[in-house]
Amino acid sequence: MTITIRMALAAAALALPLAGAAEARTVEEAKASGTVRIGIQGDNCPWGCLNASGEADGFDADMGRAFAQSLGLKAEFVPLAVANRIPALTTDKVDVLFATMGMTAERAKSIQYSKPYAGNQLAVVAPKDMKADTAEDLAGVRVGVPRSAAQDKALTEQAPKADIMRFDDDAATIQALLSGQVQAVGGNQIYIQRLEAAKPGVYENKMKLNVLYNGAASRLGEKDWNEALNSFLDGYMASDAYKDVYQKRMMLTPPEMPASMDGIPYTVQ
Repeated sequence: MTITIRMALAAAALALPLAGAAEARTVEEAKASGTVRIGIQGDNCPWGCLNASGEADGFDADMGRAFAQSLGLKAEFVPLAVANRIPALTTDKVDVLFATMGMTAERAKSIQYSKPYAGNQLAVVAPKDMKADTAEDLAGVRVGVPRSAAQDKALTEQAPKADIMRFDDDAATIQALLSGQVQAVGGNQIYIQRLEAAKPGVYENKMKLNVLYNGAASRLGEKDWNEALNSFLDGYMASDAYKDVYQKRMMLTPPEMPASMDGIPYTVQ
């Protein structure tokens, strides 16, 4: 089964009605089952993806496996498109998300964030010979973004005169740029690596948007999952293993994480 088919099946499963769905399970119920269900992005390496063997791969998969190990459990990964991440969590398709979840006050109304575990510089990415350093430069320019992603919100606010075109996920957004469907894209810090691999020397980061911190996510009010995530992060992020995997996947040193963020509690209130 190809990765594309796997993603299509995962998306279809999430769209099924939830008649008779049970209450979301607790940490203790997960321990009794022997597994923790972890939502990751399925198409966004090196953050989260499926490799050629159909196995969960990338930084978020590494974090998810370490989290599962901290609970003495096996990680059961569910690959998700951007728009399906929060619905998968709130409808109990997964127990937690390690899914490149940029931390915003708006999202914090729907999910419970952990403390941040990664930083992600968002920027407009365009051909080197194109002027795209300011909002004025982007007026009337076709700019692709993954629908519902943080880049979508940032560009809508910061470059309101751009012609924003929305796609299902990161892979589709990048392909739209490579094919000429859009002139630029709003990307995370990994987009330039993927574009360089596809067309060396053609693209570069232009207008900077936000630095977006990523947190793991659980359901609102579920103190047990939130405490389990934060306890894991407290220990793991102080370890050499965390620094090594961050360097391996991001090719960067872990950034300084904010102690607090306006409108985004790290613990159940």
